[in-house]
Amino acid sequence: MATSLHLLPSVYIFWETETLIIIIIIIMEGVEGDVVIVGAGIAGLTTALGLHRLGIRSLVLESADSLRTTGYYLGMWPNAWKAIDALGGIGQILRAKHTQLIGIMTTSLVSGDITAEVPIKSADSEVDSGLYGVNRKMLLETLENELPRGTIKYSSKVVQIEDNSDGFKSVHLADGTILRAKVLIGCDGVNSVVAKYLGLSKASSAGRSSVRSFVEFKNGHGFEPKLMLFCGKDVRFGVVPCDDHIIYWFYSFHPPQDKEIVEDRMKLKQHILSTIGKVPDKIRSVLEETIATNIEFSPIRFRHPWNLVRGNISKGNVCVAGDAFHPMTPDLAQGGCSALEDSIILARVLATALRGEPRENEQQRIRKGLENYAKERRWRSIDLVWSAYILGSVQMWDGVVLSFIRDRILANYLGGLNLKKASFDCGKLN
Repeated sequence: MATSLHLLPSVYIFWETETLIIIIIIIMEGVEGDVVIVGAGIAGLTTALGLHRLGIRSLVLESADSLRTTGYYLGMWPNAWKAIDALGGIGQILRAKHTQLIGIMTTSLVSGDITAEVPIKSADSEVDSGLYGVNRKMLLETLENELPRGTIKYSSKVVQIEDNSDGFKSVHLADGTILRAKVLIGCDGVNSVVAKYLGLSKASSAGRSSVRSFVEFKNGHGFEPKLMLFCGKDVRFGVVPCDDHIIYWFYSFHPPQDKEIVEDRMKLKQHILSTIGKVPDKIRSVLEETIATNIEFSPIRFRHPWNLVRGNISKGNVCVAGDAFHPMTPDLAQGGCSALEDSIILARVLATALRGEPRENEQQRIRKGLENYAKERRWRSIDLVWSAYILGSVQMWDGVVLSFIRDRILANYLGGLNLKKASFDCGKLN
């Protein structure tokens, strides 16, 4: 009978009790990798796949034991599709399983009137690149399936990052493993360990919270393919048809003092129904049909734009992308889209640096490449973070005067702001 004992993070001893043969297998500490990516979310997997397409190996460290699928659905605008299409083939898979939306319709929760209707037109007549509500789990699984086996290392929580004299970074995991990284990329979300290493400030509270969920109508929902927004009375409510059967909805609000309401999903559902005001019965039925256990509540956090003006997006051979870089309020639906932009640009500059010659100048090329990435992404990210925050604040205005300004003067501008910010093109991988 064989028995084993784990003595140290790097040493395992196996012995055969019948023969008393002891075999010691030493698993090397300090395993070296060209590119180590922390976080297997949208930014992490897209960056890894972009590098793979360009012939660069990477290792993705994910603290969870499987892909994280919270969030249900996300809005993917034209800028996101340009990034996805740069990877080749994935866009066609995702488009085939989701419904393209043809417009944005905004309704006042104060008057019940439709205040704006903005059409969404494809920027490319040959490729549908408008707005889709995309299943987040499906997106992540599609990205994962395109990566080489073993690229993602699950149950790998990063606890410490150390500098080495040779320029590599030592990445310490919770299980005692130490990895040496030639390039370290933080795609580890709002509470990023890598962002902390770079000295970026913690994400701040936006003063409001988000509720997200979905409902499946087995016989079809019958909604037009439009993003339907309902604004005012200190709330922002939206309904998104994702395919013929699934409706995704979101709700932003200032949570009540009674914590029991947000802790009990059934009470939270009733609270939302009581605050959405004058909405059609068909819209109300979306909430009524939602299973309470499918409701996800979370405080909204963002990184102040002025922190991004001065903060380190990159330092040496370390950088951040996605929510680790620019967490933003969900009001533009650009969090995931801008993470995809980050990833394509980052993969492009890294491939250039790692493929260059001569070899002895590699660290200098990496540093310069990441500086160029930071320079290219800084102001785009600041613009999105600030615009999303302002848009969300204005759409939740209450009171007679402010509601009139929002619904009668600013409605069309606000509706078109999403389209304006979605016109960005991150370019091709090569």
